Amino acid sequence: MSRKFRVGILGATGTVGQRFVQLLENHPQFEITALAASDRSQGKTYAEACSWKLSGDIPEGVREIEVCAPHAPLDCDVVFSSLPGDIARATEEEFVKAGYPVISNSSAFRMDEDVPLLIPEVNHEHLALLEIQRKRLGDNGGLVVTNPNCSAIGVVIPLAPLQAAFGIEAVIITTMQAISGAGYPGVPSLDITDNVFPYIGGEEEKVEAETRKLLGRFANGGVENAAFQVSAQCNRVNVTDGHTAAVRVKLKSKARPDEVAEVMRTFTSLPQLLGLYTAPAQPIIVRTEQDRPQPRLDRDAGRGMSVTVGRIQTDNVFDIKFISLSHNTVRGAAGAAVLNAELLVAKEIIK
Repeated sequence: MSRKFRVGILGATGTVGQRFVQLLENHPQFEITALAASDRSQGKTYAEACSWKLSGDIPEGVREIEVCAPHAPLDCDVVFSSLPGDIARATEEEFVKAGYPVISNSSAFRMDEDVPLLIPEVNHEHLALLEIQRKRLGDNGGLVVTNPNCSAIGVVIPLAPLQAAFGIEAVIITTMQAISGAGYPGVPSLDITDNVFPYIGGEEEKVEAETRKLLGRFANGGVENAAFQVSAQCNRVNVTDGHTAAVRVKLKSKARPDEVAEVMRTFTSLPQLLGLYTAPAQPIIVRTEQDRPQPRLDRDAGRGMSVTVGRIQTDNVFDIKFISLSHNTVRGAAGAAVLNAELLVAKEIIK
């Protein structure tokens, strides 16, 4: 087997950074060789700098790596970024200009016209944007590919087969988002206990805009956003991991709930065809129980990479309604970025 790609992680001590570290342990294609974080962590070993919040222990292979500043050059071939949005753009752009492929979980570049906003099962053809990106940045090996907002991913994956089979005219989304989505320490316990926050800054706008870009088509050298309208309301709830969404869809062609369930259940795409390591065998798991999906029971489906859908019903105002659940720091963040990188390797975009 050829050597593994050397990986650097920006924001390595944070919630999503820790997920990257966990998911890349024993990965057949990637090995972590560089970890970068804020000033207070720099110069320490990862074990000293990181307050590990995930199950199990810090993987042995990274414990003694010295945490460095998030600036180029970095001892790696590929950069995964989980930097906060306020510093992500300048830092990621620095790495791209220095010739690094950057696979970003941040929101900084998601809506740029020549940046693929990627869910490999949904819109892998959007990678054609990289040809346009290279013309702007130069062909030095640097590029940026982003994964979507953690809530958008859990909704768009089940919408994709509906769009293909029946067409979509409008979508209404109400999310119930886990507290881990706010990072660590995130939401104070005395604020979220016995409570629901009916506002997450910028979240509704992201879900609405990203859904239309993700389900748009590549044509005429760019992405033409999906023509349907999206309305989202986003709430923070007292759940540790797992974003739930109540989704209502107006279809172009009428469909019964059993027909909707079948196209979701049988949905597979390029990652499954290629056998990508992080890709779940079933991107969408359909549950028939009246009380599923539930975060505690279903968030780890498909190693956290499957979206679980249940309560598929006829809607009295639109056509169809359902509940979707996805693991927000795996499928919605680090796992999504790792799968994106695997696809770039498989297509020999990263060499």
